[in-house]
Amino acid sequence: MLRGRTAECRRLDQLLAEARSGYSGTLVISGEPGIGKSALLDYLAGQASGCRVVRAGGVESEMELAFAGLHQLCVPILHQVKHLPGPLRDALEAAFGLRAGESPDRFVIGTAALMLFSDVAQEQPLVCLVDDAQWLDLASVQALAFVGRRLLAESVLLVFAVREISETELDGLPEMAIAGLDDKDARSLIESVIGGGLDAQVRDCLVAEAHGNPLALLALPRWLTPAQLAGGFNLPGAGPLASRIEESFLVRVKSLPPPTQRLLLTAAADPVGDVALLWRAAERLGIGAEAAAPAEGAGLLELGTRVRFSHPLVRSAVYRDAPLCDRQAVDRALADATDPQLDPDRRAWHRARAALGPDEEVAGELEQSAERARARGGSAAVAAFLERATELTPDAAQRSARALAAAEAKLDAGAPDAAYELTATAELGPLDELQRARLERLRGEIAFAQSRGGDAPPLLVHAAKLLEPIDPASARETYLEAFGAADYAGRLNSGGGVRQVAEQAGALPAPPESSRAIDLLVYGLARRFTDGYAAGVPPLKRALNALLREADSSTTRFAILSHPGSVAWDLWDDEMWHELDNRMAERARDAGDLGFLPMALAYRAWAHMYAGEFAETSALIDEAHAISEATGSPYFRNTSLVLAAWRGHPAPALDLIKTASDDATVRGEGRLLGWAGYATAVLYNGLGDYATALPAAQRTVEYDDLGILGVALVELIEAGVRSGRREAAAAALQQLQERTRASGTEWALGTEAYSRALLSEGPAADAFYREAIERLQRTRVAVPLARAHLVYGEWLRRENRRADARGQLSDAYEAFRRMGADAFAERALRELLATGETVRKPTAQPPDTLTAQEAHIARLAREGRTNAEIGAELFISPRTVEWHLRHVFVKLGITSRKELR
Repeated sequence: MLRGRTAECRRLDQLLAEARSGYSGTLVISGEPGIGKSALLDYLAGQASGCRVVRAGGVESEMELAFAGLHQLCVPILHQVKHLPGPLRDALEAAFGLRAGESPDRFVIGTAALMLFSDVAQEQPLVCLVDDAQWLDLASVQALAFVGRRLLAESVLLVFAVREISETELDGLPEMAIAGLDDKDARSLIESVIGGGLDAQVRDCLVAEAHGNPLALLALPRWLTPAQLAGGFNLPGAGPLASRIEESFLVRVKSLPPPTQRLLLTAAADPVGDVALLWRAAERLGIGAEAAAPAEGAGLLELGTRVRFSHPLVRSAVYRDAPLCDRQAVDRALADATDPQLDPDRRAWHRARAALGPDEEVAGELEQSAERARARGGSAAVAAFLERATELTPDAAQRSARALAAAEAKLDAGAPDAAYELTATAELGPLDELQRARLERLRGEIAFAQSRGGDAPPLLVHAAKLLEPIDPASARETYLEAFGAADYAGRLNSGGGVRQVAEQAGALPAPPESSRAIDLLVYGLARRFTDGYAAGVPPLKRALNALLREADSSTTRFAILSHPGSVAWDLWDDEMWHELDNRMAERARDAGDLGFLPMALAYRAWAHMYAGEFAETSALIDEAHAISEATGSPYFRNTSLVLAAWRGHPAPALDLIKTASDDATVRGEGRLLGWAGYATAVLYNGLGDYATALPAAQRTVEYDDLGILGVALVELIEAGVRSGRREAAAAALQQLQERTRASGTEWALGTEAYSRALLSEGPAADAFYREAIERLQRTRVAVPLARAHLVYGEWLRRENRRADARGQLSDAYEAFRRMGADAFAERALRELLATGETVRKPTAQPPDTLTAQEAHIARLAREGRTNAEIGAELFISPRTVEWHLRHVFVKLGITSRKELR
């Protein structure tokens, strides 16, 4: 055991034992520099007998090179890549520059890494150790965090060491924070290094100054002379601990011969750890082989199969302390020593750091490196290469063009603040009309990324107007972005709302019917919000049909900005809605687009919810949430809100609604406020509290949120009728029928019929109720159908037609009970009992029910999918699928897949 680290070592031993037993584990060891994180990783590696151990370390100078950290970790096991499914193998090899190919999504890379680790672990447990994760490149840390959140039953142990977990993509993974040693262990450690003759007061002063930091306890005494150690005179003053530790290393470095110091600087400037490369560069600098011995003897550097510093702070101390001219000299030597064919990007990076001033040749090489990084899916690397290329570009016009490209890449990499700074650089030089329009569009996109409020739509509209005469296709794409931003802000729009966007986009000429889905969507949305709902129906239907035909993923991503699922919902087109949401989810899965998949799954879950399939809805919501957590992408809560409302349990539903409303107000997400209002009305109508449902519905219909207003009017009509506010209900019915008749679908006309029936009496009401049920029976929307049976049954009972009422109420009760819409089921049950019907209580559910994840896996297995196919669809390993299925079999009391049906 390490001194003072008994509990930490035992936790690592337990994780290692679980990995040997077939279970996976992930841990993030966090703590200040020198606290002992690296020592714990070394301890774990030493204990991992019988396991395969792979290691990687983050390095500041490599933070911009996409997948550099993941490549470092995977190098020893790359021979296993050939066993991966083709698309995953191709993506991983493209990311590592081993083959040409399309830019892979970073989370596809995460899935490929997960499958690779799982395959390797089938031979022997795999232990992956990642030191200094705060300096990993963003693409690698995102991919590895994704792996860490999906590991379960693969015999893989993944352990990170990081300074601050909250500042990384690793936030949310299991953490072990490392504190300083207690005074007893600290005194023991320092005495073990210095030996006898240490003055007790000096020892206690050093212990107090180090705050239990082991590296400080080992390093600080090296500053002191024997006289100081004995008497305690002239002890160093207080200062930041990391810099103090680095200073202690520098004291040792500066005591070495100048050639050795230069060799250390050369090693510090290149993080690859290639010994041959180091010696080639050293030869160019006139450094002989004898320079290594003093560094190794001082315990600062190891030259084995790889170059390795004794501690990361040695590397950072050496590089930061060196004069700029010395750093440029070693970077120049490293560039000259790097093969331009085998590693052109690293060579370009060293050349860029060695540049003394503007250099178009180097800037051009960096631009080529950016294109290669783009092909590997490294947005952060693209941005880094282009940003440095901008700094080295002598020509003003070319510098502005590269700054604009760098800003666009920064935004793609999720760094809107850095992108905004680069837009200022781009504006300093001459820009042509197209570049000026791209710059304005980028500013709108940055505004949307930074605040999600109403500032973005006017900026995007302005950019679209600039693009109209020079790039009409991009103009329409920008208008679609403006619609998406304005719809997102909804009732909280501080600038131009959806109507203002529509007025500007409506000035474009009508596109031919054979146009792109994007063009048709822009035209249809413009008509919808300027000329009225009915005018928008035909072009929007054409746009959705075109969207289904188009397979281009970029079109899908543009289209999602205007919520095509919401458009189909707004049109009351359940067939289109179902097909579109399924197709979107399938495309996202096939492309491995985990940034888009959570949204696609949320829309697909919505379709299942209104089909009355609440269990499937929950499974999809859970999957979307898990992927959002794994990828750090936004979690779409509107489906969860409305599902909670339909389930009808007030406490959890109201908690969700309040949290979502508070967050939406802070973030400027007016659309989520609209869904929260709709969910509130559904919840209270289900509970029979119509007086509370009415104002919630009225607030919701004050703004025409796409897809929300129509269904909110339905809630307002029922709440108004039941609470005695028939005039409010009648006005809402007038609004509703303008939409339902323009739509003309069975869902729309069926909904209008039972809403009209609520305001009617006698034979007319009876006819409307029957029409509603007849029409809704021909749709996919089981929830509105059950609602029609319920309100018809309630009306029949009040008409004293108890026998007829029992049939309708029984249908409603069974449907709502089967779905899990408990409040509406209870409402139907009360009415059914009032007719004199005796209702048998449903049998209790068995205590061991399946989780949403287990149920989803069981359904896929029932359909005949293999473990590998299920794993690929759910982004988990086949071994994790097998683990879940074992639990499914136990809970269901079965022994094989054949019995799942």
